[in-house]
Amino acid sequence: MQTNTFFKTLSAAALAIVLAACGGQKDSAPAASAASSADNGAEKKEIVFGTTVGDFGDMVKDQIQPALEKKGYKVKLIEFTDYVRPNLALAEGELDINIFQHKPYLDNFKKEHKLDITEAFQVPTAPLGLYPGKLKSLDEVKDGVSVSAPNDPSNFARALVMLNELGWIKLKADVDPLTASKNDIAENPKNIQIVELEAAQLPRSRADVDFAIVNGNYAMSSGMKLTEALFQEPSFAYVNWSAVRTADKDSQWLKDVTEAYNSDEFKAYSQKRFAGYKYPAAWGENAATGAQAEAASTASATK
Repeated sequence: MQTNTFFKTLSAAALAIVLAACGGQKDSAPAASAASSADNGAEKKEIVFGTTVGDFGDMVKDQIQPALEKKGYKVKLIEFTDYVRPNLALAEGELDINIFQHKPYLDNFKKEHKLDITEAFQVPTAPLGLYPGKLKSLDEVKDGVSVSAPNDPSNFARALVMLNELGWIKLKADVDPLTASKNDIAENPKNIQIVELEAAQLPRSRADVDFAIVNGNYAMSSGMKLTEALFQEPSFAYVNWSAVRTADKDSQWLKDVTEAYNSDEFKAYSQKRFAGYKYPAAWGENAATGAQAEAASTASATK
């Protein structure tokens, strides 16, 4: 399948986002940041992680926690089943770091809720995929098929881009692919019925819909295999990031956490345990190659 103009737009927008720096909820967020800032001068020995259930939590338990404990840290892990609470808990001081989201989602969420949080480092990420439901192959798509998709705005936009790439819908030419919504569907020749659900519910939805667009981490945690996907998003724009309060971005504990996630031991573990994932650009492997190829393609298209 050839990369269309729309996908190049996604790459350009994503590249701009990745190169940009970031920044809070209500009145509790500044207080939490201030407290964190005060702690930066002291030696921190307990780190509270927040992840979604599944692969990101497994990474902490299997590799990161043991590595940090060797350095004298105590590690606590809180696992969430939604995409809202982890950022609020971080801003409010219940967590020190969360790992579950891509950069477009983080940027949109912190702007909407006025949170003083920022990205720290990337982590291995399972790509969004279209999985079989009642129908088992792309060739079976027919008029009026149902497709379940994540209902949060950022991931729903990704789902629309995927359907556009498949040729099942056509999005407006001038739409921002990072914020695409149902209102941006210009054509729906197959009369696709999109069923919006909480991301954690998508794996179970396959019994009730023809196809399901499932976030990679929830696919893995439900026992699905990435190789079962009939189609995966080709973009590297959505490799997930960790997030911390902005006051902690230069802290020693965060440097130690970052080192653990970029260690040779963690890389070897990830490549064995999470084959098929997209890896951090800092690793200089498939993620970097993909990102560079997209950037080059976008640059040539704009000349």
